[in-house]
Amino acid sequence: MSGSRTPDQLEALATGASRRLADATAEQALRWAVEEFGDDLIVASNMQDAVLIDVATRVKPDVDVLFLQTGYHFAETLGTRDAVAAAYPDIRVVEAHPEQTVAEQDAEYGPKLHDRDPNRCCHLRKVLPLRATLADYSCWVTGVRRADAPTRADTPIVTWDERNGLVKVNPLAAWTDEEFDDYIERHGILRNPLVAEGYLSIGCAPCTAKVAPGADPRSGRWAGSAKTECGLHA
Repeated sequence: MSGSRTPDQLEALATGASRRLADATAEQALRWAVEEFGDDLIVASNMQDAVLIDVATRVKPDVDVLFLQTGYHFAETLGTRDAVAAAYPDIRVVEAHPEQTVAEQDAEYGPKLHDRDPNRCCHLRKVLPLRATLADYSCWVTGVRRADAPTRADTPIVTWDERNGLVKVNPLAAWTDEEFDDYIERHGILRNPLVAEGYLSIGCAPCTAKVAPGADPRSGRWAGSAKTECGLHA
């Protein structure tokens, strides 16, 4: 952790802010985070769109942006990452890499671990790299929204992330799908081209499918299994 505050101090800060900012707008939540943490925060993005990045850069143009480089991304996702970096030249994209390449993981665990044990694959390629990267910060900002899925319906604006040991801010938590789409249209926000093709919740290519019309957007993740979260937020 790069800040001078202890975990207990950060937890107390998050607890107080959770109450005070329970009804905060996205801008208010981000301004609080930037005022409290400055460069000691990072914004996470899966590069499905640049909404959170756009909102964050209106408060802090040179914000750090975390991208989990799992080795399994769609080419379109990597292209969106590069387009975002060009559109917001002051940001710093911080790539979190797993300890093993895909080939090294295949050699140890066998090919297509994502098919046989998706929870372990997510843990190795997402959860552990995230934890290692967040160890350099005191706060992370995510685009999690309550409308995303039933498992996220109680997402607070500010919370204490006990698993990773830092403050977590979810400035878009209260945004509806309509508000989210309206923001994209009004501001001309970059969006992963796969969204227009029916991929409404984009993760790693082997575990992401198109969503049937009218279905839960996250039904395209780990389709055919009981898995609904990669472990980053649950």
